[in-house]
Amino acid sequence: MCLILIAWRVHPRYPLIVAANRDEFYSRPTRPAHRWPGDSGLVAGRDLEAGGSWMGVDAGGRFAAVTNFRELEQGPADARSRGELVTDYLLGSVSARNYLNGLTGRADRYRGYNLLLSDGDQLYCASNRDTPLRSLPPGVHGVCNGPLDSDWPKVKRGRQLLREAVACTEPDAAQLFDLLRDHTQSADDALPDTGVGIELERLLGTIAIDGTIAGQGYGTRSASVLLLDPDGHGRFIERSRSDDGSWQQTEFAIRPT
Repeated sequence: MCLILIAWRVHPRYPLIVAANRDEFYSRPTRPAHRWPGDSGLVAGRDLEAGGSWMGVDAGGRFAAVTNFRELEQGPADARSRGELVTDYLLGSVSARNYLNGLTGRADRYRGYNLLLSDGDQLYCASNRDTPLRSLPPGVHGVCNGPLDSDWPKVKRGRQLLREAVACTEPDAAQLFDLLRDHTQSADDALPDTGVGIELERLLGTIAIDGTIAGQGYGTRSASVLLLDPDGHGRFIERSRSDDGSWQQTEFAIRPT
Protein backbone atom coordinates (compact mmCIF):
# COMPACT_ATOMS: atom_id res chain seq x y z
CA MET A 1 0.00 0.00 0.00
CA CYS A 2 1.37 3.37 -0.95
CA LEU A 3 -0.74 5.95 0.85
CA ILE A 4 -2.40 5.74 4.25
CA LEU A 5 -4.33 8.71 5.63
CA ILE A 6 -5.61 8.55 9.19
CA ALA A 7 -7.78 10.81 11.34
CA TRP A 8 -6.92 9.68 14.87
CA ARG A 9 -9.14 10.89 17.71
CA VAL A 10 -10.32 13.82 15.60
CA HIS A 11 -13.94 12.92 14.88
CA PRO A 12 -16.43 12.78 17.80
CA ARG A 13 -18.06 9.52 16.63
CA TYR A 14 -15.18 7.70 14.96
CA PRO A 15 -11.82 7.93 16.76
CA LEU A 16 -10.22 5.98 13.89
CA ILE A 17 -10.90 6.93 10.27
CA VAL A 18 -8.64 5.53 7.57
CA ALA A 19 -8.54 6.27 3.84
CA ALA A 20 -5.86 4.32 2.01
CA ASN A 21 -4.67 3.31 -1.46
CA ARG A 22 -2.72 0.21 -2.37
CA ASP A 23 -0.53 0.72 -5.44
CA GLU A 24 0.90 -2.32 -7.19
CA PHE A 25 1.59 -3.90 -10.55
CA TYR A 26 -1.72 -4.94 -12.10
CA SER A 27 -0.36 -8.38 -12.86
CA ARG A 28 0.45 -9.26 -9.24
CA PRO A 29 -2.10 -11.87 -8.09
CA THR A 30 -4.34 -10.45 -5.38
CA ARG A 31 -7.52 -11.42 -3.57
CA PRO A 32 -9.72 -8.44 -2.63
CA ALA A 33 -10.85 -7.81 0.94
CA HIS A 34 -12.67 -10.75 2.53
CA ARG A 35 -13.23 -12.36 5.91
CA TRP A 36 -10.40 -14.72 6.67
CA PRO A 37 -11.19 -18.12 8.21
CA GLY A 38 -10.72 -18.60 11.93
CA ASP A 39 -11.78 -16.86 15.10
CA SER A 40 -10.04 -13.51 14.56
CA GLY A 41 -12.76 -12.10 12.31
CA LEU A 42 -9.99 -10.58 10.19
CA VAL A 43 -11.12 -8.56 7.19
CA ALA A 44 -8.30 -7.89 4.72
CA GLY A 45 -7.18 -8.40 1.19
CA ARG A 46 -4.48 -10.94 0.43
CA ASP A 47 -1.35 -10.80 -1.68
CA LEU A 48 -1.47 -14.20 -3.37
CA GLU A 49 2.20 -14.00 -4.31
CA ALA A 50 3.65 -13.57 -0.81
CA GLY A 51 0.65 -14.43 1.35
CA GLY A 52 0.35 -11.33 3.52
CA SER A 53 -1.82 -8.23 3.36
CA TRP A 54 -1.44 -4.46 3.17
CA MET A 55 -4.30 -3.40 5.47
CA GLY A 56 -6.82 -5.11 7.71
CA VAL A 57 -8.98 -4.98 10.81
CA ASP A 58 -10.06 -7.78 13.13
CA ALA A 59 -13.30 -8.37 15.01
CA GLY A 60 -11.93 -6.53 18.04
CA GLY A 61 -11.29 -3.36 16.06
CA ARG A 62 -7.52 -3.87 15.98
CA PHE A 63 -6.06 -2.25 12.86
CA ALA A 64 -2.86 -2.69 10.86
CA ALA A 65 -1.47 -1.35 7.60
CA VAL A 66 1.95 -1.26 5.94
CA THR A 67 3.68 0.68 3.19
CA ASN A 68 7.00 0.07 1.50
CA PHE A 69 9.76 2.57 2.21
CA ARG A 70 11.06 3.62 -1.20
CA GLU A 71 14.73 2.83 -1.66
CA LEU A 72 16.88 1.85 -4.63
CA GLU A 73 18.65 -1.02 -2.89
CA GLN A 74 16.58 -4.17 -3.05
CA GLY A 75 17.94 -5.66 0.15
CA PRO A 76 18.59 -9.35 0.83
CA ALA A 77 17.11 -11.87 -1.58
CA ASP A 78 15.70 -13.83 1.36
CA ALA A 79 13.93 -10.82 2.91
CA ARG A 80 10.59 -11.67 4.50
CA SER A 81 7.34 -10.29 3.11
CA ARG A 82 6.33 -7.01 4.72
CA GLY A 83 2.70 -8.02 4.32
CA GLU A 84 3.12 -10.67 7.00
CA LEU A 85 3.57 -7.89 9.57
CA VAL A 86 -0.09 -6.96 9.08
CA THR A 87 -1.49 -10.47 9.29
CA ASP A 88 0.87 -11.64 12.03
CA TYR A 89 -0.37 -8.87 14.31
CA LEU A 90 -4.06 -9.17 13.45
CA LEU A 91 -4.15 -12.95 13.73
CA GLY A 92 -2.53 -12.72 17.17
CA SER A 93 -3.73 -11.23 20.43
CA VAL A 94 -0.92 -9.07 21.82
CA SER A 95 -1.20 -5.31 22.21
CA ALA A 96 0.18 -3.08 19.49
CA ARG A 97 3.00 -1.86 21.73
CA ASN A 98 4.05 -5.37 22.74
CA TYR A 99 3.98 -6.55 19.13
CA LEU A 100 6.22 -3.68 18.02
CA ASN A 101 8.60 -4.23 20.93
CA GLY A 102 8.93 -7.84 19.83
CA LEU A 103 9.55 -6.79 16.25
CA THR A 104 12.61 -4.70 17.11
CA GLY A 105 15.04 -7.58 17.04
CA ARG A 106 13.91 -8.87 13.64
CA ALA A 107 13.12 -5.65 11.76
CA ASP A 108 16.24 -6.08 9.62
CA ARG A 109 14.76 -9.23 8.07
CA TYR A 110 12.45 -7.00 6.02
CA ARG A 111 13.04 -4.44 3.33
CA GLY A 112 12.10 -0.90 4.24
CA TYR A 113 8.64 -0.44 5.72
CA ASN A 114 6.29 1.85 7.61
CA LEU A 115 3.95 -0.13 9.87
CA LEU A 116 0.83 1.35 11.47
CA LEU A 117 -0.83 -0.56 14.31
CA SER A 118 -3.72 0.23 16.62
CA ASP A 119 -5.33 -1.79 19.38
CA GLY A 120 -8.01 0.82 20.02
CA ASP A 121 -6.17 2.51 22.87
CA GLN A 122 -3.11 3.71 20.99
CA LEU A 123 -2.01 4.20 17.39
CA TYR A 124 1.63 3.57 16.56
CA CYS A 125 3.88 3.97 13.56
CA ALA A 126 7.10 2.00 13.34
CA SER A 127 9.69 1.92 10.58
CA ASN A 128 12.96 0.10 10.01
CA ARG A 129 14.18 3.05 7.93
CA ASP A 130 12.85 6.04 9.89
CA THR A 131 11.83 6.42 13.56
CA PRO A 132 11.66 2.88 15.03
CA LEU A 133 8.55 3.55 17.13
CA ARG A 134 6.29 6.48 17.82
CA SER A 135 2.89 6.86 19.44
CA LEU A 136 0.77 9.13 17.27
CA PRO A 137 -0.95 12.10 18.91
CA PRO A 138 -4.54 13.00 18.00
CA GLY A 139 -4.65 14.56 14.55
CA VAL A 140 -4.66 13.83 10.84
CA HIS A 141 -1.63 11.82 9.74
CA GLY A 142 -0.35 10.49 6.45
CA VAL A 143 2.35 8.14 5.25
CA CYS A 144 3.29 6.86 1.82
CA ASN A 145 6.73 5.54 0.89
CA GLY A 146 8.80 7.91 3.01
CA PRO A 147 8.71 9.15 6.60
CA LEU A 148 5.42 9.61 8.46
CA ASP A 149 3.80 13.03 7.90
CA SER A 150 6.43 13.95 5.33
CA ASP A 151 6.18 17.05 3.14
CA TRP A 152 5.69 14.94 0.00
CA PRO A 153 2.90 16.66 -1.99
CA LYS A 154 0.56 13.65 -2.05
CA VAL A 155 0.82 13.31 1.72
CA LYS A 156 0.24 17.02 2.37
CA ARG A 157 -2.71 17.14 -0.04
CA GLY A 158 -4.17 13.91 1.28
CA ARG A 159 -4.05 15.13 4.86
CA GLN A 160 -5.77 18.38 3.94
CA LEU A 161 -8.49 16.58 1.98
CA LEU A 162 -9.05 14.19 4.89
CA ARG A 163 -9.34 17.08 7.36
CA GLU A 164 -12.07 18.54 5.18
CA ALA A 165 -13.84 15.19 4.78
CA VAL A 166 -14.06 14.47 8.52
CA ALA A 167 -15.15 17.99 9.54
CA CYS A 168 -18.80 16.92 9.62
CA THR A 169 -21.21 14.99 11.82
CA GLU A 170 -21.16 11.88 9.67
CA PRO A 171 -18.21 11.27 7.31
CA ASP A 172 -19.31 10.43 3.77
CA ALA A 173 -17.62 7.30 2.45
CA ALA A 174 -18.14 8.53 -1.12
CA GLN A 175 -16.20 11.70 -0.34
CA LEU A 176 -13.40 9.67 1.18
CA PHE A 177 -13.21 7.54 -1.96
CA ASP A 178 -13.23 10.69 -4.09
CA LEU A 179 -10.14 11.98 -2.32
CA LEU A 180 -8.44 8.64 -2.92
CA ARG A 181 -9.05 9.10 -6.66
CA ASP A 182 -7.41 12.53 -6.72
CA HIS A 183 -4.97 12.91 -9.63
CA THR A 184 -3.68 16.41 -8.86
CA GLN A 185 -0.13 16.71 -10.17
CA SER A 186 2.40 18.79 -8.25
CA ALA A 187 5.14 20.96 -9.71
CA ASP A 188 8.39 19.10 -10.34
CA ASP A 189 10.31 21.14 -7.76
CA ALA A 190 7.84 20.08 -5.05
CA LEU A 191 8.27 16.36 -5.68
CA PRO A 192 10.68 14.31 -3.56
CA ASP A 193 13.95 13.11 -5.05
CA THR A 194 14.16 9.43 -4.14
CA GLY A 195 16.57 8.52 -6.93
CA VAL A 196 14.04 7.06 -9.37
CA GLY A 197 14.10 9.95 -11.87
CA ILE A 198 11.66 12.78 -12.48
CA GLU A 199 9.31 10.88 -14.81
CA LEU A 200 8.72 8.19 -12.22
CA GLU A 201 8.46 10.76 -9.44
CA ARG A 202 5.65 12.41 -11.44
CA LEU A 203 3.83 9.12 -11.93
CA LEU A 204 4.11 8.20 -8.25
CA GLY A 205 3.48 11.74 -7.02
CA THR A 206 -0.33 11.74 -7.24
CA ILE A 207 -2.74 10.29 -4.67
CA ALA A 208 -4.25 7.94 -7.27
CA ILE A 209 -1.88 6.35 -9.77
CA ASP A 210 -2.56 5.03 -13.26
CA GLY A 211 0.44 4.31 -15.43
CA THR A 212 3.22 2.03 -16.57
CA ILE A 213 6.52 1.07 -14.99
CA ALA A 214 9.11 -0.89 -16.96
CA GLY A 215 6.48 -1.73 -19.57
CA GLN A 216 4.02 -3.13 -17.02
CA GLY A 217 0.72 -1.67 -15.92
CA TYR A 218 1.04 -0.15 -12.46
CA GLY A 219 -1.30 1.87 -10.32
CA THR A 220 -3.88 1.97 -7.59
CA ARG A 221 -5.22 -1.56 -7.23
CA SER A 222 -7.57 -0.88 -4.32
CA ALA A 223 -8.91 1.96 -2.20
CA SER A 224 -10.07 1.30 1.36
CA VAL A 225 -12.09 3.24 3.91
CA LEU A 226 -12.34 2.25 7.57
CA LEU A 227 -14.60 3.92 10.14
CA LEU A 228 -14.37 2.64 13.74
CA ASP A 229 -16.21 3.91 16.82
CA PRO A 230 -14.80 3.77 20.40
CA ASP A 231 -16.25 0.28 20.94
CA GLY A 232 -14.65 -1.14 17.81
CA HIS A 233 -17.87 -1.18 15.77
CA GLY A 234 -17.68 0.17 12.27
CA ARG A 235 -17.43 -0.28 8.53
CA PHE A 236 -14.65 -1.50 6.25
CA ILE A 237 -15.28 -0.62 2.61
CA GLU A 238 -13.02 -1.53 -0.28
CA ARG A 239 -13.08 -0.62 -3.95
CA SER A 240 -10.86 -2.98 -5.90
CA ARG A 241 -9.71 -2.94 -9.51
CA SER A 242 -10.67 -5.98 -11.57
CA ASP A 243 -8.52 -7.47 -14.30
CA ASP A 244 -10.61 -5.70 -16.95
CA GLY A 245 -10.04 -2.30 -15.32
CA SER A 246 -13.50 -2.02 -13.77
CA TRP A 247 -14.01 -1.34 -10.06
CA GLN A 248 -16.02 -3.34 -7.56
CA GLN A 249 -17.06 -2.29 -4.06
CA THR A 250 -17.42 -4.55 -1.04
CA GLU A 251 -18.44 -3.56 2.49
CA PHE A 252 -17.99 -5.38 5.78
CA ALA A 253 -19.50 -4.64 9.19
CA ILE A 254 -17.00 -4.71 12.05
CA ARG A 255 -18.63 -6.05 15.22
CA PRO A 256 -16.53 -6.92 18.27
CA THR A 257 -17.06 -10.47 19.48
